[in-house]
This record gives sequence, structure tokens and C-alpha cells, in this order.
Amino acid sequence: MMIHGETVHSPLPQDLPWWMPDHFVFFGVLYIVLAVIGIGLTYTIVKSWCDAKKAQH
Repeated sequence: MMIHGETVHSPLPQDLPWWMPDHFVFFGVLYIVLAVIGIGLTYTIVKSWCDAKKAQH
């Protein structure tokens, strides 16, 4: 748990000072963007795999 005035040691959710609005907004947006990129990348890989499998038959 962090105390006021302490710096961020790690970007992991359990290590962030969520009571500070600037950290909350920055890391909240960062995690949302990373989730959207991850979902898009997963969709692209699965779709490509399915299309390649369908093209073999």
C-alpha cells in the first residue's frame, strides 16, 4: 500500500495509488487501451486461423 507523496514503483494495479485522480485517469485509460488492443489482436489471430483452416478444405 502506498502512502501520500510516495512514487509509483510498479504499473501493476495493486501497486497504484488509485486515490490520486491523475493516476486514476492515466492508468485507467492505459489499461482500457491495452485491453482494446489485446482484444483486437486476439480477434485478428483467431479470424486468420479460422480463414486459413477454411482455405485448406
